[in-house]
Amino acid sequence: MPKAKTISILLMLAIALAFGSCKRSGNSGTVDILGPSDETEEAGKLVFEANQDLTKIKVLYEQNEGKREDLKAAMEKNDAVAAKKIADEVVYLINDGFDFGNAAIKKLQDAQEMNINGDYREYLRLKEESLKLELDAFEEYRQAARTLRDNYDPKNVAMRDKVKTEFKTRNDNYREKMEKARDKSNQANELAKTAMRKPAE
Repeated sequence: MPKAKTISILLMLAIALAFGSCKRSGNSGTVDILGPSDETEEAGKLVFEANQDLTKIKVLYEQNEGKREDLKAAMEKNDAVAAKKIADEVVYLINDGFDFGNAAIKKLQDAQEMNINGDYREYLRLKEESLKLELDAFEEYRQAARTLRDNYDPKNVAMRDKVKTEFKTRNDNYREKMEKARDKSNQANELAKTAMRKPAE
């Protein structure tokens, strides 16, 4: 998982509390006669749970990155047995990551539906978009691994070259989408920094 994403995971709950203090300043945080009470604390709990899912994804991401290098090495050696074995492992790793990722997205979406500070909602929206882009990136890599697992044959030159070309294209797409995910995450972090610098009103 990108460094910025890892840092943001650790900061999300603290940011929830910061946004919440901005929203509640000037009132007691209890039920407002003009509307429902502030739900930032409850939203923060959901975000904390989403962070736990994201931590699991981080572990899977690190495992996947190591296997990506192993996969490239096996292809360079035209080692079909090793390449297919590693590709199969990658597919299952990413499948597990999707389960955790979708669970985290649902929690971020639920938190956005609560009565929270507008800046905090936008922060969570950007984090959700970042995570969705990461899952899109992993889907590219999962499809590349599945193609490699099911079709790689170094003895069939035409098929080998076709699989390698698709693998490279999807690998490039993976990196591009991961970069976009980092950009969204950075936007969210900048929003959080700005909000935390605002004086309490």
